[in-house]
Amino acid sequence: MRASRRLTPARLGPRDVLHVGSAGLRSRPMRVFLSALGIAIGIATMIAVVGVSSSSQAKLLRELDELGTNMLVATEGQSMFSGQDTKLPKEAPGMISRIEGVESVGTTGDVAQSVRRSENIPKEETGGIGLKAAKDDLLEVLRARMQKGTWLNGATGRYPSVVLGNVSAERLGITEPGQQVFIGGRYFTVIGILDPVPLAPEIERSALIGWEAAEQLLGFDGHPTAIYERSADDRVAAVRGLIAPTANPQSPSTVSVTDPSAALQAKAATEGAFSTLLLGLGGIALLVGGVGVANTMIISVLERRHEIGLRRSLGATKGQVRIQFVTESLLLSGLGGLAGIALGAAATAAYAHAGDLPWVVPLWAVTGGFASTLAIGTLAGLYPAVRAARLSPTLALQAG
Repeated sequence: MRASRRLTPARLGPRDVLHVGSAGLRSRPMRVFLSALGIAIGIATMIAVVGVSSSSQAKLLRELDELGTNMLVATEGQSMFSGQDTKLPKEAPGMISRIEGVESVGTTGDVAQSVRRSENIPKEETGGIGLKAAKDDLLEVLRARMQKGTWLNGATGRYPSVVLGNVSAERLGITEPGQQVFIGGRYFTVIGILDPVPLAPEIERSALIGWEAAEQLLGFDGHPTAIYERSADDRVAAVRGLIAPTANPQSPSTVSVTDPSAALQAKAATEGAFSTLLLGLGGIALLVGGVGVANTMIISVLERRHEIGLRRSLGATKGQVRIQFVTESLLLSGLGGLAGIALGAAATAAYAHAGDLPWVVPLWAVTGGFASTLAIGTLAGLYPAVRAARLSPTLALQAG
């Protein structure tokens, strides 16, 4: 008598699993679209938030690379005893330039005169514009650029010529070199307008005249108010400790030394700190999308009971039914994830283009976002898959 051979179900290969798993998606495209939309919105929000934050941070870091982090500023401080502002010595810029490691020095001094568009405007209406005397080498030290016109030089610095910061030019209504502003009882000709100066925002809100013209025409006392210096990168810390005693040996405690690049560095480091809330909202949208996928899969199981019963009666195991519906859930959420990544990257690109930023979408955000959609899809499909596998073939066929 021949021994009976035990029947074993056919094993599904990856291609077979993909085929049976996508069958439900192909038959209900509109439902698939609406279910995947929630996943796509959540992922798009998360990708866009991370991308916009990373693009802004990349711009700040690029500016730091261009401007350098080796500039220090010495300004007049306050006396510990009198509480009054103390002036920097006239010789301070030259003394600082002799410190080992210092490569260049630029100087400004505050001039007590208002800057007005014309003599008909009251003196009190200054528009927040300060007047500063400036040495010729200030532009190079700040690594600033001219938006229009030219910078002060040995010739123009002796005559009633003025260079405006971009903010002061806007407030005065000056758009082109050659126009005039009223300073100290006479008109000064605008010879240039500066681009924004991120490391010295006070320059943006100032009008700059030559050092010699300030002394001869406006009674400037010649004491510097701010001394900007550039040093070798490996000497910044050492130079910082020497600036105060060098600038004012008799009272070094009255000299304030700051690093203007620290503000940009801190801003770059904290960029995206306020995006946590938006990331949370994106995560909530992703979870809502996952609930939508789970709901879709449960409805799909109820609608396809006859199909499930037929497959079971033809030899499909419970495990194969589970794999079918988990695969369908994964495909559904995966499609939503890919669409969300594309939408988020496009939104980041639009924002970067509008703000003249570099387009940056971190790889970790893309991979992490897609992995989260697959995790959501797996969790959303488990219960419907288990429920489908538990259906009795006989009852399922009768229900069909």
